[in-house]
Amino acid sequence: MTTVPPDAPSAPSPAVAPAAPPSVAPAAPPAVRLGWERREPPLTAAAVLATDEAVPALAAATRDRIADGARLGVLADDTALLVLGAEDDLPWADGARYLGHDGGLLVPTTARPVPAAVLWRTALGAEGGQLCVLTPGHALVAAPPAPATDPEALTPYIRRAAR
Repeated sequence: MTTVPPDAPSAPSPAVAPAAPPSVAPAAPPAVRLGWERREPPLTAAAVLATDEAVPALAAATRDRIADGARLGVLADDTALLVLGAEDDLPWADGARYLGHDGGLLVPTTARPVPAAVLWRTALGAEGGQLCVLTPGHALVAAPPAPATDPEALTPYIRRAAR
C-alpha cells in the first residue's frame, strides 16, 4: 500500500502542459488544496478504513466477519487497515470510517471532496485498475486485494493494541 499526501500539488502532465518559450522560465504549477463538504444523502458503503488506534478493533471485527463467511478484501500496513466488500458484509468498529464510490475514488460516505473526486484520481497518479482512496488526511493508491480467506491473518493487527 502506498500512501500519498492528499493535498500535495501535482505537476501537470508533460503531454498536457503547454511548452514554455525557451527564453521564459516555466511557472510553478498551481497548488490546489483539498477541501471537504458535507454530502447528503450519504454514498452506499463499499469499504471501511481504520487508522492508528482504530486498527485493532476493525481487524477483530473483520476477522469475525470473514470467519462467518463474508467475502472481504483487506489491505493493511503499519498505520491503516482498509476492508472492502458489500455494504451488508462490512464490519463495524469504533473510530473507523465508511467509504463509498465517487468518481473512481473511495471517499467518506458523508463527505464530498472539493475539487471534484474525478480530478483527484488523476492527481494521485492512479492507473487503470488500481484502487484509489481519499479521506481527510490520507490517500492511497494500490492494487485491489483478493478476498481474504484466512481470518487468522488479521491477528497481528489485533495484537497491536497490546503493544
